[in-house]
Amino acid sequence: MRINLVLELLDAPGQLVKVLEPISTVGVNLVTIIHKRDYKNDDGRVPVQLTLEGEQEDLKNVVNKFEELGFTIIEMDGVIKKEKITTILFGHIVDQDLRDTMDRINALEGVVIVAFDIKLNGEEKSTALINIEADVGKKQTVFNRIAEIAKEKELLVINEV
Repeated sequence: MRINLVLELLDAPGQLVKVLEPISTVGVNLVTIIHKRDYKNDDGRVPVQLTLEGEQEDLKNVVNKFEELGFTIIEMDGVIKKEKITTILFGHIVDQDLRDTMDRINALEGVVIVAFDIKLNGEEKSTALINIEADVGKKQTVFNRIAEIAKEKELLVINEV
């Protein structure tokens, strides 16, 4: 049996070797690997395409090991597993407990903030650009949570289209 995966790895020395270790440990064959360093995203991550061959249970074990090691699987056999969501908050973000805002978004199952960039303007209102990675199908849930937080904290929200 074969499985095609696309992982996102930090573009740093040793990351590719860390991906190969579970493959050899479980006894699955690596058929192809494409490491696309020219396609680095805003978080410094690059896609790595893998084609693996082995018994169904062994392939499942490799996928589970990747997840345990914290590797993001963004595609499996052509099915998108993760989607990127970008939103902007405007207002007194820091004064309204920034940590609470982040924790409440991250509390959603299958959702994690991968980047939170804030631009401060002294005592004036600030702007935050939030990049979120979520399981497929969670986008509306994320937008609903952000809208709820923004309403409570009197922040303006600009969601992606």
